[in-house]
Amino acid sequence: MLAAELGWAYVDTGAMYRTFAWWCVALGLDVSDERRVAAEISRWPTRLLCTDGQVQLLVNGYLPQNEMRTQATTEAASKIAVHSRVRRWMVARQRDCVRFGALVVEGRDIGTRVFPEAEWKFFIEASIEARRDRRGGPSAGADLAGRDRRDSQRRGDPLMPALGAIRIDNSAETPGQTLERLLKFVRSSPEAPR
Repeated sequence: MLAAELGWAYVDTGAMYRTFAWWCVALGLDVSDERRVAAEISRWPTRLLCTDGQVQLLVNGYLPQNEMRTQATTEAASKIAVHSRVRRWMVARQRDCVRFGALVVEGRDIGTRVFPEAEWKFFIEASIEARRDRRGGPSAGADLAGRDRRDSQRRGDPLMPALGAIRIDNSAETPGQTLERLLKFVRSSPEAPR
């Protein structure tokens, strides 16, 4: 919503990790085998494309839109995201997205690792209960706390607020209310987009 409001391209970095996880699952790779997974990421056939304001990572020209949201892919994405070579490859592709112009980038290490020099950095939080409700109830996203713990304790690029990030807890907000808060920060800056 923020990217659309500003007329910028949107990058969902989680979708990039999910796309690679889908690829690994489809190949039958053991996603905890860092060596095999790292070898695969260096050769998988991808390209970045910006369509209708959204940057997408295509595999052999295909976007696995539905496949990347399955439970198997979700679990695999969490496991491959800790591998250092996978993270380095992803960071390079995410930085390459600047060729599409101004960006709104969503992800767990954007302000700390991918774009630490970004003009605006937001660390958006919500309670586990609010996040479960947003995903469809108590059984949806059952291991959100475990994922947060793994991401915040990993050696490389741990989940944490970036230096200078504006922290926002939107547990009790609608998406529109959160959007308005973000827009106020961006538009109050002397270098605010027109």
